[in-house]
Amino acid sequence: MRTPLLSIGHEPLALDSLIAAVSDRGAATGSDGAVTSFLGLVRNHNVGRAVTHLEYEAYEALALRSFERIVTEAEARWSGVRLAIHHRIGRIDIGGASVAIAAASAHRGDAFAACRYAIERIKQIAPIWKREFFDGGDVWIEGATADPDDVAARERAERVACA
Repeated sequence: MRTPLLSIGHEPLALDSLIAAVSDRGAATGSDGAVTSFLGLVRNHNVGRAVTHLEYEAYEALALRSFERIVTEAEARWSGVRLAIHHRIGRIDIGGASVAIAAASAHRGDAFAACRYAIERIKQIAPIWKREFFDGGDVWIEGATADPDDVAARERAERVACA
């Protein structure tokens, strides 16, 4: 069974299968010079608080459309790059992976930039919300804040990716 390039769900993330999914086509042709990845983990602290776990919620259908948009933008910017994006929802304990991204390309610079661009754009436009639980309470701390068509937001993500 093939790993989908884009996914959102409750299952634990498998970075190895994501890497294999983006590098399948390149492996057959010898076109890949690099595969990069990013794995976002739940840490045990934030703003001076001891975090116990996170919970993610998403508008799943729209989040997948956001992932598709991010892939299209990255492919237009870094020709030949292939991206895969998986995000978990539900409860994730300390040390668990919340997001996994893999990028394959002929050149390492493009693969690194596309991977970084993807996480920056996910935070900007994907309708995914993070609830942080800590000793003494909980708080919603993140969610998409930019209009997907906001050119300035897209340019900010690209500047960060290429820094």
